[in-house]
Amino acid sequence: MTSTDQRYGLARSVTLPGPLRLDGGVLLSPVDIAYETYGTLDPDGGNAILICHALTGDQHVASNHPVTGKPGWWTRMVGPGKPIDPARDFIVCANVLGSCMGSSGPASVNPATGRPWGMAFPVITIRDMVRTQAMLLDHLGVGILKSVVGGSMGGMQALSWPATFPDRVRAIVVIASTARHTAQNIAFHEVGRQAVMADPKWRGGDYYGIGGEATDPPAAGLAVARMAAHITYLSEAGLTEKFGRKLQARETKTFGFDADFQIESYLRHQGIAFVDRFDANSYLYITRAMDYFDLAEEHGGQLARAFRTSKARFCLVSFDTDWLYPTAESRAIVHALNAAGAPVSFVELSSPFGHDAFLLESPELNRVVDGFLKART
Repeated sequence: MTSTDQRYGLARSVTLPGPLRLDGGVLLSPVDIAYETYGTLDPDGGNAILICHALTGDQHVASNHPVTGKPGWWTRMVGPGKPIDPARDFIVCANVLGSCMGSSGPASVNPATGRPWGMAFPVITIRDMVRTQAMLLDHLGVGILKSVVGGSMGGMQALSWPATFPDRVRAIVVIASTARHTAQNIAFHEVGRQAVMADPKWRGGDYYGIGGEATDPPAAGLAVARMAAHITYLSEAGLTEKFGRKLQARETKTFGFDADFQIESYLRHQGIAFVDRFDANSYLYITRAMDYFDLAEEHGGQLARAFRTSKARFCLVSFDTDWLYPTAESRAIVHALNAAGAPVSFVELSSPFGHDAFLLESPELNRVVDGFLKART
């Protein structure tokens, strides 16, 4: 195990012997898990909160990112005096299985060959990610979670927790998420995957050095994938307000295929910055796991069945400008929870920022999460 102080959190990694049985039938062993913890676990273990990150997130939820140097991705929600407070809670955030920030994934070494897995890494699901988190919590001595909290793909994991481990969690917070992907969601992901695989430098996923470092990765393809996905995280109103049809400031006006419009420059920056911290193969694997996710299908085609044995209470939040996972998706989950007899609260918040609103400044969201976590059952 490694440990590094980062502000008030601890960045750690652990190799667990496993085996971890994946939904595809493969037994994965050993299993590397990179994670961060904040706060102290109570003697009775009752104050543990698991935070689940989104597609391109990681375990650095509230401490500076080691690659970019930027603050953690949810410092608005996690920290002293925030709704999820290390003075009160023992907070755990793990890098998901298949990712590239220290957990087992395509860039990690296959013990059978001594070389990076690449595309030989087994197919993974959201439920596999949850099982990996449960292994980590066992290692940390956490039996029952006070809460699981997640937005977007993190919300998928949060929904999967009471369905997979109904006796291990007391409260669930699901923000801007869904119980399954629509055809449109899958279509956008496929555009991104094809962009990666069309890059000549992808080479069938075999672009790693012996130690797993990406020596000459398909950066152009991954950048395009990120650009396409990033559009879905925003709203038309937000884009219009921020960029409109504004042109880049130039001493000499030029036209053509340079970034003439500010929105073009913004998207290109998003793509370039992304490839510095993310692995292309991990992007393929995780987007596929999201597309496979269908919580109703896992329970005989009825979503309510996923929650019938859970004693947890639920809080769902959507945003009115989120067209990636619109409010109707959250309402469908609420209806299923009602049918299962589960206690649930739901609110649609107003924001101009689209799907990304859960990551941005939102006092209303903070109030909702704070009130829900402090409420007694």
